[in-house]
Amino acid sequence: MALLDGHGLTKCFGRLVAVDHVDLTIESEEIVGLIGPNGAGKSTLVNLVTGLEQLTEGTLVFDGHLLAGLGAPAVARLGVARTFQIAQPFRGMTARQNVAVPTLFRTAPTEGVRAALREADEVLELVGLGDKRERSAQTLTTADLRRLELAKALALRPRLILLDEVMAGLTPAEVDGAMVLLREVNRRHITLVVIEHVLRAVMGLSHRVLVMHHGRKIAEGPPGRVTTDPAVIEAYLGASSGAGSRTVA
Repeated sequence: MALLDGHGLTKCFGRLVAVDHVDLTIESEEIVGLIGPNGAGKSTLVNLVTGLEQLTEGTLVFDGHLLAGLGAPAVARLGVARTFQIAQPFRGMTARQNVAVPTLFRTAPTEGVRAALREADEVLELVGLGDKRERSAQTLTTADLRRLELAKALALRPRLILLDEVMAGLTPAEVDGAMVLLREVNRRHITLVVIEHVLRAVMGLSHRVLVMHHGRKIAEGPPGRVTTDPAVIEAYLGASSGAGSRTVA
């Protein structure tokens, strides 16, 4: 059975159909890329999976649990974590304190604040922020805030993490570092869904890529095949580009 299994996922905001009957299957320990032009419905799909938005239609099951009607805290406690396009740390707290908070509210919380802080130290070492544990979150760089977002997600001990543009605003060298880190996270038996506009990164990381456009899934498969799909090329470059033999990568 798939770790995450969605059928006919649909979300309407009034008369606007943001996600239109999308089928989504994620196997355990996969890295799945989710790409598409701006406004394709990617973030809305992530919000549906993580409980920030509720389905208009469709069914969504994670590890045997129906997610319909569950809010974000309940979904997180089942083992689904996420990061946000715009980093959302507790800005008045240190990096260490930021990561300690999720350990206290997950399904199997740490036993007290001292244990939470010790575990936060371990997670910060993993993401490369160990030497900045006592820095206030509001003093961290964009790259460090991206790593802090991931650390907070990892502190929930999830089985699945949805990464919403975790590489936005990073330099090429920082993107390379992020790719190395995400591969290490995946090696720890954590399934990843990577929503990205940095195509070099998502194609280099993903075992499989799903492409959305105007709320619909228009392609799915191995990165090499998806990037040469005519529907994907048209979505990214436009029908009049004359790019029949080009790729999007």
